[in-house]
Amino acid sequence: MELLIKNGFVVDPTNGINCQKMDIAIKDGKIVESVNEATAKIIDASGMTVMAGGVDLHSHVAGAEVNVARTLRPEDHYKDFERKTAVTRSGVGHTVPTVFTTGYRYSRMGYTTVMNPSMACFKAKHAHEEMNDMPGLDKGTYPLLGDWWFTLDAFQKGNIEEAAQYVAWMIDAIKGYAIKIVNPGGLEAWGYGRNVRDVDDEVPGYDLTPRDIIRNMIKVHKLLNLPHSIHLHTNKLGQPGNYVNTLETMKAMEDLATGNRPVCHITHIHYSGLKGDSWMNVTGASEEISHYMNNHNHMTLDMGQIIFSDATTMTADGPFQLTLSQLNGKKWVNSDIEAETGGGVVPFKYKKSNYVNAIQWANGLETALLIKDPWKIFMTTDHPNGGPFTAYPKVLAWLYSKKARDATQKKCNAKAKKKSILSSIERELSLYEIAIMTRAGPAKALDLNEKGHLGIGADADVAIFNINPEKIDIAKKYKTARRAFAHATYTIKAGEIVVKNGEVIQHVDGKTIWADIKMNNPLNTNDVDFRQKFKDCYSVEYENYPIDTTYLKIPSPMKIEAKM
Repeated sequence: MELLIKNGFVVDPTNGINCQKMDIAIKDGKIVESVNEATAKIIDASGMTVMAGGVDLHSHVAGAEVNVARTLRPEDHYKDFERKTAVTRSGVGHTVPTVFTTGYRYSRMGYTTVMNPSMACFKAKHAHEEMNDMPGLDKGTYPLLGDWWFTLDAFQKGNIEEAAQYVAWMIDAIKGYAIKIVNPGGLEAWGYGRNVRDVDDEVPGYDLTPRDIIRNMIKVHKLLNLPHSIHLHTNKLGQPGNYVNTLETMKAMEDLATGNRPVCHITHIHYSGLKGDSWMNVTGASEEISHYMNNHNHMTLDMGQIIFSDATTMTADGPFQLTLSQLNGKKWVNSDIEAETGGGVVPFKYKKSNYVNAIQWANGLETALLIKDPWKIFMTTDHPNGGPFTAYPKVLAWLYSKKARDATQKKCNAKAKKKSILSSIERELSLYEIAIMTRAGPAKALDLNEKGHLGIGADADVAIFNINPEKIDIAKKYKTARRAFAHATYTIKAGEIVVKNGEVIQHVDGKTIWADIKMNNPLNTNDVDFRQKFKDCYSVEYENYPIDTTYLKIPSPMKIEAKM
């Protein structure tokens, strides 16, 4: 199909285009210089904003933990369901929607690419089965490798190249995209009923600290030349005073950076940026975190913004989930995945009247608004930990409108409002900055060069919103813009129209993106010692562990040349 999007206000930060009225031509799933206007399908985007399709680099949408959460939360399903239409399938789920519903709801908001940020390698087949059935989205997933025994043993010996061989093999075996680390050392400590206290605490059973794990994994990442930096969930998540450990973690990587390429992405930063020594006096550390980020270029962050609503917390950070379950007294699931990782799922509800929740809400927004460069921090809710991804339009409104922030904060806990600096922040993000935080920035951080922009050769993933920047001040008319971001006028995926006027009109399968690493000296998987180690650590035979590309509906390998 040939498409021609005419007369839209194009917002494309990658190419320096800011609300410029122009046409976008599409052919064979790509942005092209021109098409035959006489034969192409015309979309009149007059008076509308045209952006690249949204790119979400951190959203728990598939895999074992998500499926456990669906089982744990039947009440989440019957109150929010998706009706079957002539095109779409029925589905359920507010915070943990079913697979097809997830794809539909992202498409309606103009999103076309989503990365699943946490996958137990042992459960990879299930994750890929779900991603295969998620319509309208290209996707990838990050395997949990920070506390994997194979890499910990290699780090213990000081053998970074051996660790890199293991990581490269695993990423290929389960078709992953990036290295995910959760509470480094803490997951191994959890096997002993313990946790690590900070970045320099010793990991039980190893002469290693979280600092060692992080630094060594960055070295592995650099040897393998992986597209996305290590994706890090810090130690001491959600604990008062943890910002000190977070800053120390950031400083620990400074000497490993080369140029301006980030070596680490710290996720859901507001959970890692808290001051105080108890829940009674906890406050946000947005000023300290943003000051550091404004003066350093070796990291990126995402918000993990909380929403005042139901949430379902899920993370491989088992110790944190135990603490959370004790705090709210609700049901809790804990799991341990053999030699790799663990995890927990706990339902939660964030309330405006709750002092701590109100502090968390303000802290995420403060951090995003105080970091001057929007290429360094991206908009997420850590779905479904901070709240469902369907609340993204609401988060955007808080970012581009002080009026919207004030309206919400007015209803929040009075003590939290006094302790927060949010009301003093005047900054309101522009459409250009919003496009960076939701499209161009995440695509750049992921090294997805054909995503997040509308230049020639880019994937024809496009979102058109009923926002006329010449007539609407989104800061003042924030509700109008919020409705537009919730229901795209058009969402185009790979050159196919999948949403029109906020309704899904076509099922389009997306690609699964994974890192196809080529090495001079790959791991010898026929080695007797490796096979014995695998047998000692796993309850399945080696032959049944790897995933062949035929298991993926539309495999899209990113060719990577390792430096070893």
